[in-house]
Amino acid sequence: MINLTNEQARRFILLKHGLIDEYRYAGKPGVMAYVRQTGCIQFDPVDVCGKNAELVLQSRVKGFTKAMLHSLLYEDRELVDCFDKQLAIIPLEDWPHFERFRQIARDHVADFPEMHELMKQAGDYINANGAVNSAELPPEFDGELKWRSAVHWSPGKNKARAVLEQMYSEGKLVIHHKKGTRKYYDLAEKHIPADILSAADPLPDDSEYNKWRVLRRIGAIGLLWNRPSDAWLGFIGFNAELRNECFRSLLAEGLILEVAVDGIKDTFYCRTDDKALLETAMSNQKLKPRCELIAPLDCLLWDRKLINALFDFNYVWEIYHPPQKRKYAYYALPILFGDNIIGRIEVVNDRKTKTLVVRNIWYEESTKQTKVLSTALNKCIDRFARFNKCDKVTMLNM
Repeated sequence: MINLTNEQARRFILLKHGLIDEYRYAGKPGVMAYVRQTGCIQFDPVDVCGKNAELVLQSRVKGFTKAMLHSLLYEDRELVDCFDKQLAIIPLEDWPHFERFRQIARDHVADFPEMHELMKQAGDYINANGAVNSAELPPEFDGELKWRSAVHWSPGKNKARAVLEQMYSEGKLVIHHKKGTRKYYDLAEKHIPADILSAADPLPDDSEYNKWRVLRRIGAIGLLWNRPSDAWLGFIGFNAELRNECFRSLLAEGLILEVAVDGIKDTFYCRTDDKALLETAMSNQKLKPRCELIAPLDCLLWDRKLINALFDFNYVWEIYHPPQKRKYAYYALPILFGDNIIGRIEVVNDRKTKTLVVRNIWYEESTKQTKVLSTALNKCIDRFARFNKCDKVTMLNM
């Protein structure tokens, strides 16, 4: 058992994420390096000041631009949209590991001949006409279809959308590109190399598959405990018994380490591969503080109870709350400074005037508003404005 203070635990997690000290990642190679080490980044289409995946990367990758992610997804094809931690983005080389997921989708449609016929027609149409979204399929795809996907949370009532999402879930289609919230689909065989598309599932059975995913999620957050958590979202048919068995096996195989944190009764686990980072976090090495704005669905925040326990920061994403029930804002971002989350900020990209509007900042009660913090936050906001291609910053309610 490795024993950490609360401060050492925070330092370790932030080192793992590349959110403290000098930037570990830079440019497009940095994007790929970060996504590979975390497994996936969560996608969400809401764009108040950048989409979630873009916000994740801007806080970690020096010089990151939104065009880099678009290029890696839809030009270089080194990344691919995939259902992992809900809607997510994964490295293309991980595609074979999700064959079980695709098989669940295929099995689900086995007894629906109407869907089989519609998928064949859609495949023929896309092959002849190229990438399409659901609004561009021919009239035979109009109307509704009584259908509920086995792998997506929303029921597919719109016939065209249901057919395309089913084909996407089975791996027949990939997302060719996006325009705003619209997804355009094309045949997977046109964009995924044949050796990857035809590769056998590298995981021999369900047990190994579950262990692979648990190890991956532990690595995505840095420290994780064995308890119910939003960190397991996207695991189909995963229960406490399977989770316990995964942790036992990973520990017995030496792939994870037990970690105790002062003042917290639960045992944490980290990847054995991260032992060197643990040692850095436990040393007296001085780490340069950074100020960063954190995405609402950032992998750092996937287990919010864990973040509350370690950082004493209670984060609720209020986007789904009615206005009268919001304590802060529709799209408030946590502010990280050094090894603490010191508050929240509401920023909006006013695209018409190319202005980043800072509507409000809420500091935690424990935060001391020093000149050092003020300078770091102003530099962070200026950098965030450039990320959003804004020419100026306007501060409201300050």
